[in-house]
Amino acid sequence: MRYLVLLLMILGMTSCREKVKVEPLEKKEKTGQGITHEEYSGQEPTTPEETEVYEPVPPTVDPTGQNGAPSDAIVLFDGSGFDAWEMVQDSSEVKWILNDDGSMTVKDKTGDIQTKQEFGDIQLHVEWRSPAAVERDGQNRANSGVFLSGLYEVQVLDNNDNDTYTNGQVGAIYKQHVPLAKASVPSGEWNSYDIIYHAPEFNQDGKKIKSGTMTVLHNGILIQDHVEIKGTTPYIGWPKNPPHGKGPIRLQDHGDNSRVSYRNIWVREL
Repeated sequence: MRYLVLLLMILGMTSCREKVKVEPLEKKEKTGQGITHEEYSGQEPTTPEETEVYEPVPPTVDPTGQNGAPSDAIVLFDGSGFDAWEMVQDSSEVKWILNDDGSMTVKDKTGDIQTKQEFGDIQLHVEWRSPAAVERDGQNRANSGVFLSGLYEVQVLDNNDNDTYTNGQVGAIYKQHVPLAKASVPSGEWNSYDIIYHAPEFNQDGKKIKSGTMTVLHNGILIQDHVEIKGTTPYIGWPKNPPHGKGPIRLQDHGDNSRVSYRNIWVREL
């Protein structure tokens, strides 16, 4: 009973206070209906069968059907040789080192290599390793790069206990996008990059009308989430946007005895 009386007293005290004025929500002018989808307009279906489709039928892909690569992939390097590659400067035979363990290693100051085949939109898988014997620091420790269309670099670098500018660290879209995380394995162990690349589009006048995009997973960790490619990735200066179509995949010789190795490189055209 005492609690009931106390409650009534509190309610009475509250009712004596000045009432709080509540302003109505400001009415905003309608600017449209937002995102709509034409296929979901009209009369809504009333049975499950009306929203079921049976075409197109996706192709079947064995995810490891080519000695670990997907069955529909183009295998660019499996350790057997450099048939799919050439030197960038003169299209000659590759001068990098072919190792007995199925990998290749940058041969210092010989130059970059690139694929003979050119690609547009792709899913790219590449594995890379910095040397176990750590030398130097900053940008001069196991520096290399994977270039899409031969122009847009995903940075390769040994950043373990080795800080540098973050838009140039491992996994960066060089000088454009800082990675969401640093996901490197210990120096000397194998890293993987899985890259989804959509190439930019240009009109007949050579003007870019749609930016390219990249999504990058480093050792299975999302580090670039569908980021816009703003142009080329130069060391000095602003990104440039030269018009281009399909282009090669390029691997970098940084020219400082980087000793970076690569293996298991394959691509799926999208």
